[in-house]
Amino acid sequence: MDTTALIIAIIAFVLGIGIIYWINRRKFYRRNMAGIEGFSSYEKSVLVGIIEKFGKLFGYLLIIAGFVFLWLAYLIEQDKPRQEQIEKELREKAKTELPERI
Repeated sequence: MDTTALIIAIIAFVLGIGIIYWINRRKFYRRNMAGIEGFSSYEKSVLVGIIEKFGKLFGYLLIIAGFVFLWLAYLIEQDKPRQEQIEKELREKAKTELPERI
């Protein structure tokens, strides 16, 4: 497989899962004994909620990007024999045409 696409896929997966885990963990530990999240002010609760939603969205987008890069690495690997065949044909063609030009 193409190592660059594979490395990007792995990094995107790990970052996406890590961000979602971190947000959910913070949300869990913010709850009190009654299971209600405790904030010092209304503004802080609204702001944290918005930031968490965008953070989770970013995490899910990273996971999707990881799948896309993994698929891209797979496609590149599947296309390698065809690319090698085309390069071989071009080299052979260049060898036969080069002496005619000189």
